[in-house]
Amino acid sequence: MSEFEKDVQEKTSKQTKQNEVAINSKFMNPDDYSASELEEMEKFYQNSFNDIKEGEIVTGRIVGISDNYINLDVGFKSDGQILKNEFSSTEELVLGGMVDIVIERVEDEDGNLILSKKRADFLKIWDRIMKAHDTEEVIQGKILKRIKGGMVVDLLGLEAFLPGSQIDIRPVRDFDAFVGQTMDFRVVKVNVPTENVVVSHKVLIEETIADQRLEILEGLEKGQILEGIVKAITDFGVFVDLGGVDGLVHITDLSWGRINHPSEVVKLDAKIKVVVTDFDIERKRISLSLKQLLPHPWETIEEKYHLNDKVSGRVVSLTDYGAFIEIEKGIEGLIHISEMSWTQHISHPSQFVSMGQIIEAVILSLDKNNKKISLGMKQLTPDPWEELMKKYPVDSRHSGTARNLTNFGVFVELEPGIDGLVHISDLSWTKKIRHPGEVVKKGEQLDVIVLSIDTDQRKISLGHKQISENPWDVFEREYPVGKIITGKVVRIIEKGLIAELEHGVDGFVPGTLLSTSKIKNFAYCFPVGNELELMVIEFDKENKKIVLSAIAAIKTKNVQEIEKYIEEHKLEKVSVEDIQNAEGGKFDAADFKVFDDQIKKVETEEVISEAKTEPVVSVTEENAVEENTIKEVENEATEETQNSEETDK
Repeated sequence: MSEFEKDVQEKTSKQTKQNEVAINSKFMNPDDYSASELEEMEKFYQNSFNDIKEGEIVTGRIVGISDNYINLDVGFKSDGQILKNEFSSTEELVLGGMVDIVIERVEDEDGNLILSKKRADFLKIWDRIMKAHDTEEVIQGKILKRIKGGMVVDLLGLEAFLPGSQIDIRPVRDFDAFVGQTMDFRVVKVNVPTENVVVSHKVLIEETIADQRLEILEGLEKGQILEGIVKAITDFGVFVDLGGVDGLVHITDLSWGRINHPSEVVKLDAKIKVVVTDFDIERKRISLSLKQLLPHPWETIEEKYHLNDKVSGRVVSLTDYGAFIEIEKGIEGLIHISEMSWTQHISHPSQFVSMGQIIEAVILSLDKNNKKISLGMKQLTPDPWEELMKKYPVDSRHSGTARNLTNFGVFVELEPGIDGLVHISDLSWTKKIRHPGEVVKKGEQLDVIVLSIDTDQRKISLGHKQISENPWDVFEREYPVGKIITGKVVRIIEKGLIAELEHGVDGFVPGTLLSTSKIKNFAYCFPVGNELELMVIEFDKENKKIVLSAIAAIKTKNVQEIEKYIEEHKLEKVSVEDIQNAEGGKFDAADFKVFDDQIKKVETEEVISEAKTEPVVSVTEENAVEENTIKEVENEATEETQNSEETDK
């Protein structure tokens, strides 16, 4: 570049600076100043402006006051305005006064500088709160109002949230009582993006009682009695505040008696005394008991209650076998279902008593060592069985209702609650009854005679066949040994068949007395319904047995009749001479035992078959009268069978 070009460029630069100074200086004439003076004035003017950034707190000077606005000089090219209502009524506004504000926007759409005093005040408070959070400083605040989940606190002019769980170490019952109170708080949480603050008063209380809590834990001993305040009540127990340390009284340790909920014994915020039963210092767990402050009620039970005493109590539990009665707190007795009524058949105690009902009972037994009391309700009334001997004497005749049919007999209800058993062997003199349903149906009336009464075992034995005379006295005359009679085949068994004689009595025909050769299929040779001529070869009145022989009857006939017998009954390998030479009155006594066993087997099979069409009511376990009767009947039947076997042998 030439010297001339350099000189022109320098002059142009100086002229440009003069023009800039002239533009920025509205009240000066640049022609009145030299170039060096203008340059110094420009530097001074530029330095008079602050480096302003949006969102920062700066200090401004009041340069104008109007009805609605305050004009402030913040060191910018232009002044800014703030609404007058951003200032409190107590603040003094004078020209030249200094005010801290925040530059919200350097320039809006109209080119104005946007300022905010409220934002500046908030940022100063926020900075104070952040420092308090970092240093765990305690700040005082005022609770303004209640909201969902807690309270709103005025903290240095900023609204903070106080959770309900952070107000006190004990659960708060009435939140409204705290509104308007001034308390100390600690900032426990700060959310910078949302500018939310959470405070706590509870942490200050816990720090205050920390030494007290440690002292309590170190001084704990089992059996120690302490005083505390009921802090919380749950379904499983009560939490007690012992002075900064919580202990639990389980629901089973509140009372010696049964309770449904702890609120039945204690109330919230109540002062109670408790006994330390166990504790774990490391886990800070303390087990307490309230009931152990009182003596166990079983310790003095023998002084209060005696056998046959009449007591009253509340039904607290029902089971399948009885009802538990609370005589007093901690003392319960059992009324077994068998001790509820003399006569009624009770299958469940709910038929007689209900939960919560107050009832009276008599003490039947008392076991202090095992803490058991047996009670009875039926003992409050006279035992009707004591009068049964007068009302139902032996051999007296009555009519009852067939209430229950079993395989071994029928239970007949003589009056409500009084049943007797008619054993299957006492239903008919002449028939081999396979099931009581052959004689009577459930609900039908049945005439009976009282055979025996056992008041101790609560059993009545009845008979139906005894209504009529024993026909075996007549049968003894009608069916003497050697008499030939006609019988109809009614049943086939393993060792022979059963034939029905006149008067409806059954007789046994052994297979060896039907043919001289072994019969493979009795039903084929002697089908049910066939009539036979038979000879009585044995009559046992005592055991009610009649043994018959077809061979003994036919061998007295002529040859043609014997041949006809062999042909009609399809007897194989049998000749006329075989029958004529056979001993028609000789048989194996063991066959009759097989006959009895076979009868029982057939009865069982037919009972099972009949059960498919007609249900048989079985004896229930809860019916003690029937159960005992069954056992006795079965025992008697076993003895009879054994006696019969010995006789046969």
